[in-house]
Amino acid sequence: MQTQDDKQLSDEQSREIAETIREELARRRISRQALAEQAKLSLSTLEKVLGGRRPFTLATTVRLEQALGVSLRKSAVVVTPPAANDVAPDSLGSYSHRAVTWIEDVYITLRPSFGDKDAIFAYRTEIIWEPKVSSLVFREGERTDAAYEHTGEVAVPHQSGFIYLVIIKHGQHRVITVSRPTVAGEMYGIISTLRAGPGSQLTPIAAPIAYVPARNIIDPAVGRIASSHANYKLYRDHLRRTVDESFALFLPA
Repeated sequence: MQTQDDKQLSDEQSREIAETIREELARRRISRQALAEQAKLSLSTLEKVLGGRRPFTLATTVRLEQALGVSLRKSAVVVTPPAANDVAPDSLGSYSHRAVTWIEDVYITLRPSFGDKDAIFAYRTEIIWEPKVSSLVFREGERTDAAYEHTGEVAVPHQSGFIYLVIIKHGQHRVITVSRPTVAGEMYGIISTLRAGPGSQLTPIAAPIAYVPARNIIDPAVGRIASSHANYKLYRDHLRRTVDESFALFLPA
């Protein structure tokens, strides 16, 4: 007897899901092998459903949704919505907790130092689900400028394929726009904020930024990392990847 999980989707539904998966693979620059491992599927099964040689089943679709953190089913399949307190507000993307667990982690955050053009500024950022506000939040820590440590909300809209770390405090905005995590869990993008100068001087500034899972770094040093530091080259390579691989663009004036 066929169970609900074994239910095969229609050819049209399977084609739509396959197209969405191919787009996600291209956007995130991950291989089919990596996706198959994350979804706990055989590569052969994934190749067959993506190639149209086998229809998607509900069980296969759910595994791929959990691995990618996106909804692959549109109007074709009716899904029971999760509990209201497990879904982020529409302003943050209406994502469920289960759909974004792959983003929850402790990251070493890297950006150019605003005070020393030859140094890299590094600090820790934790992204976790906060039940009280029903959304992902991020919390910065171990910054040498502790007065500027921030906590904010995380938006994960399905449409753009990007993640937004947003702070709105007393009308002031700071926005960080990053790619969805690579297969290694790194996120790259742009920070748009204010640079503190002498006295009360503030200047708008934008710079590349990278979030690297702390577990990926043998000795995750934080603070102002000078060119003589053992981690400088590694951190610099991550920041350069932001631009070199077109995760973000900086146009000339």
